[in-house]
Amino acid sequence: MDRLQKYIINNLSMLFLSIFLALYTIASVIFLIKLATYTAIIQLTVWEMAKLYIFVVPELLFFTLPITFFVSAALTIFRLSNDNEIVVLFALGIHPKFILKILLKPALLLSALLFLNFFIIFPHAKVLSKNFISYKKSEAKFNLAASEFGHKFGDWLLYLGKKNDDRTYSDVFLFNKKGEEEILIGAKKASMINEGGILKLKLNDGEGYSYSKEKFSQIDFETMYINDTLTSDLTTYRTPIEYWLSKDRRDKKITKFITNTLLSVFPIISLFLILSISIVHARHQQSKIYLYLLLSILIYYGMTLGLQKVFVFYTIPIIIVSWLAVTYTIYRKAIVERF
Repeated sequence: MDRLQKYIINNLSMLFLSIFLALYTIASVIFLIKLATYTAIIQLTVWEMAKLYIFVVPELLFFTLPITFFVSAALTIFRLSNDNEIVVLFALGIHPKFILKILLKPALLLSALLFLNFFIIFPHAKVLSKNFISYKKSEAKFNLAASEFGHKFGDWLLYLGKKNDDRTYSDVFLFNKKGEEEILIGAKKASMINEGGILKLKLNDGEGYSYSKEKFSQIDFETMYINDTLTSDLTTYRTPIEYWLSKDRRDKKITKFITNTLLSVFPIISLFLILSISIVHARHQQSKIYLYLLLSILIYYGMTLGLQKVFVFYTIPIIIVSWLAVTYTIYRKAIVERF
């Protein structure tokens, strides 16, 4: 029995890897096309594009692994069945239940990995990706050019006399008017700093003037910082539970929670269906396994996306129970009663 189990697992592993690489490559290409649209808004280096790709890997794995297991497990059993190996096993007294137990172990392992990815890794990667894009957009807003009027830094009007080779600016002037008071600041040198999404303008060797009808004041300074928190919408969270329970984009999170939960259990609750569509008599039956695979995936994903609009969280138990009941009935009639 150990040799039989190892034989089936080895066949499953090789087919799983080949299908996974194909699906993952297609999903990666789709994401890279989407990533290219960001370059119209922000400037990205090769390393920054690689970082964005790493952030989306958990999501790519989540949508490729369940389908990969379902298809590879079904094709593995079908290949053994088409070579009459499965029929020989049944003739030797081995029950279809034994094959279910063999497939159950990798299915449980995969579902556990998907739940870990879904609840823990996905929130962290999603927040990092969102904050990184927000960070780059804030930098893009301050692509400042020297000797041009019209620049703004928060509430300040900004003029830059000259841009130096070390990415600093010379002869900088800022003007701000609050009610009847007007403030003018001049500095010999300035540089832009971005710390955690908070943009700062560092001024060196300058003077500041504040004047109104009642008073006039002047200060001299060696260093002055002016902050602008345009990226204060950065997302923060301490635990995955806090991420899923937060009210930020709650509708999308509910949809993602329901969808990912059902996709996580898909490898386990589809074992009866895998055997039902993959075990055939090669001489007496014409297999339609590829059609059945396509229809099964479309029906399951369609139910997952369609029913949640009506039943919300109740969609999870409704689909799990109904899918198990229907596939087990098919399994009993198509496999158990015949073999």
